[in-house]
Amino acid sequence: MKRFYRGAIYGAGILVLALGLTLNTKTGMGVAPILSVSYSAAQILGVSLGDATFVLYCLFVAGEFVLRGKNCRWYDLLQLPFSLLFSRLLNLFDRFVAYDPLTHGLTPNLAVLVLGIAVTGVGITMTVNMRLVPNPGDGIVQALAERIGKDQGFAKNIFDIGCVTFTCLLCLVTVGHVVGIGVGTIVAMLGVGRSVAVVNHFFKEKMCRAAGLNETAAAGS
Repeated sequence: MKRFYRGAIYGAGILVLALGLTLNTKTGMGVAPILSVSYSAAQILGVSLGDATFVLYCLFVAGEFVLRGKNCRWYDLLQLPFSLLFSRLLNLFDRFVAYDPLTHGLTPNLAVLVLGIAVTGVGITMTVNMRLVPNPGDGIVQALAERIGKDQGFAKNIFDIGCVTFTCLLCLVTVGHVVGIGVGTIVAMLGVGRSVAVVNHFFKEKMCRAAGLNETAAAGS
């Protein structure tokens, strides 16, 4: 039964995370840093967000192997089927979450942005705390932290800045203006971490106990 709860929490977390990231893209105020590259590429190339994200996540997995070198972990290849499933969910939510920021004012758009950040935080805690296959975005940040010998929070900041910088350069070179970067990107960069902290404070112990996991071990993963 503990294994069932663990798998159920993890599976629900994938759904929640995909929904949260989709809501973030619907505000018209800028997408989350980690999705900025795939979002801008999707807009430039005219492909779906899910397809662009799948390619990006595959590159993240390859980057993990490069960063770890001889210490690479072959089970990280399980992130590839995860990426395929997650990208399909992004396409599904993108199709059915019908919200046009141009027809709404600043207040509703801000509300959707805050909701998206909160939902993203919930999805991250549900997937990360179950210690199964990591989201490739989290996986490459962990690999970067190991490589530079810094904590994961610092590596996350560096990685987010790198994603935003690359997105700006890509857009300026290809279309002459920036796509997908805005105040929402900065808010997401700051807010997702706080959302994760709040959800963990109130629910992490309960989640880990239901899944039969040791909370201390989960915190260190």
